[in-house]
Parts: sequence; structure tokens; C-alpha cells
Amino acid sequence: MNLQAELNKTGGFKNLELLAKQVVEGFIAGMHKSPFHGFSAEFAEHKIYNQGESTKHIDWKLYAKTDKLFTKRYDEETNLRCHLIIDNSSSMHYPEMKEFSISNLNKIAFSALASASLMHILKKQRDAVGMSIYSDAYDYYAPEKGSERHHQMLLSELSKTVVSKPVNKQTETYTYLHQIAEKIHRRSLIFFFTDMFQTTADEARLIEALRHLKHKKHEVVLFHVFDKDKELTFDFENTPKRFIDVETGEHINLYPETIKEDYERAVGSYFDELRLKCGQYQIKYVEADITKDFDKILTTYMVERGKFK
Repeated sequence: MNLQAELNKTGGFKNLELLAKQVVEGFIAGMHKSPFHGFSAEFAEHKIYNQGESTKHIDWKLYAKTDKLFTKRYDEETNLRCHLIIDNSSSMHYPEMKEFSISNLNKIAFSALASASLMHILKKQRDAVGMSIYSDAYDYYAPEKGSERHHQMLLSELSKTVVSKPVNKQTETYTYLHQIAEKIHRRSLIFFFTDMFQTTADEARLIEALRHLKHKKHEVVLFHVFDKDKELTFDFENTPKRFIDVETGEHINLYPETIKEDYERAVGSYFDELRLKCGQYQIKYVEADITKDFDKILTTYMVERGKFK
């Protein structure tokens, strides 16, 4: 089934589960081009071998086919707990669009489909998944569970989030990260989708909140979701435009070229500092450009899943 046709037919993400399945299947089909060549048929029953682990569970038959080391997983090893955190502030609904296609997603749609794709793999791995969604309030929370009913409930919430139209929904991400950190009581692998644009710029408090999650012994992956062409390189036609802050409603009229250089310098510096701080505190930072595919998201999951103990 064509992904674009399915998106347009439903007017959104009513068949999010189907789309996620197709994203994952496309990723697996392309594994022969990646370091995970040969892993596609068996990935639900194996994990990447990490140096220093016991060699007694290495699957030598798979090694003969792939020339890479994987160990067999057993039931007691399938108790990973994963928590998805999604920023649903107004800026995450940029760019505004009436119809989605698989290659034309705004930030919240990209985050939702990426999350659903991760959930699809987590279900195959028999792992438990929970979810938090926030904007100017803690909008939704579900603890980590592995049942089919729970899975469908999370998919439904993701679908509703994509088609919601938050108006002037500001955010203080650090406030909700602290609350989320207190809710997740057992060690988990946390995937956090956000554009890192805050109404009040307070980088120190934001990093402190991320460190709170690390302090709770969670493994944290920050998927920094943004439109690289527009939000980093400021690639706009040089005609008079009105730029509106979707979280505050403030606006400014100008020719893009008049601020392009200063904008790129300021935003690039902010992104670089975020990347540096994440590295400093052992938070995995992953650039998630919404104009690209989902391979980087799913590859990150597989690497982190293999390391999680």
C-alpha cells in the first residue's frame, strides 16, 4: 500500500499502526546496506554482541551468514522498559499543513510516526512501553506496559496529538521533564522527541532536567526534531515575509536575507551547545531532520537496545 495515499485518504494518522509497520519493514529491507546486514530476519530474537560479554550465547550460524556477532536472547532478557516523551507545544506543529505525506511531515507528525515505528519494534521484542506528552501542561501519561490493548491506546493518543491544533501552546520543557522523572520508577530507555525551542530560553534549567532523568539511572536519547532547511539554515525566498512566533503570537515583518546570517549564527551556536552539553552528561543526542527518513531513529534504537542492561 502506498504510504502517501494512505495518509491522504485518512486525513491524518488514523492508520498509524499500518504506517509504522511499513516504515519498519522498509528499514529492515534496507539493512543489507547497513552495519546490520543479515540481522533483519532474526532481530527479534537476537541482540548485538558487546565486547566483554560471555561468548557462550553467540549465534555462530548467524555469524557465518553475516560475519557479525550477535547473541541469542532469552525470555528473561526481554524485560526492557521504554518511555517515549513527546513535546506537543505549538512550535512542534510547524510547518502548518493540511495534508501529510510520508516525505512531507511537520515536526509533530514526524515524531508520532517515529514513535509508532519504535513501538512496533518494541512490541516484536516483547518490551514494555510508556508515554508522556506535554505542551503548556502535562497532557498525557501512560506507564510502561506490553499488552496489545495498551499498545492500541498509545497509538490512538499519538494520532489525536498529530491532528490537534494547539494555539499559542507555550512550553517550559524542564518543568515537565522533572515531573516525568519522578513518575518513572524503574530503570528505562527514554526516547525524547522535541525541537528544543522554549518560550523562555533557560538552557541551564533544561539540561538540569535532562540530568534528573539520568540521575534516576535511565538511559536517555534526545531526538532533536527540526526542519533543517527552514529552522537552521533559514532557507526562505528573499521576499517580504511575516514571521510569527506560534507559541506567543508575536510577529516581525522583514526580508529573510537581512537576518539570515545572524540567525544561522545564533541558532547554530544554540544547537552546538545543546549537543556539547548532552555529550558532557552522557545523554545521547540525535539530530532528527523531518525532511529525512526514519532510518537514523530506528538505527539509534537498535544500538541503544543492544547496549541496555
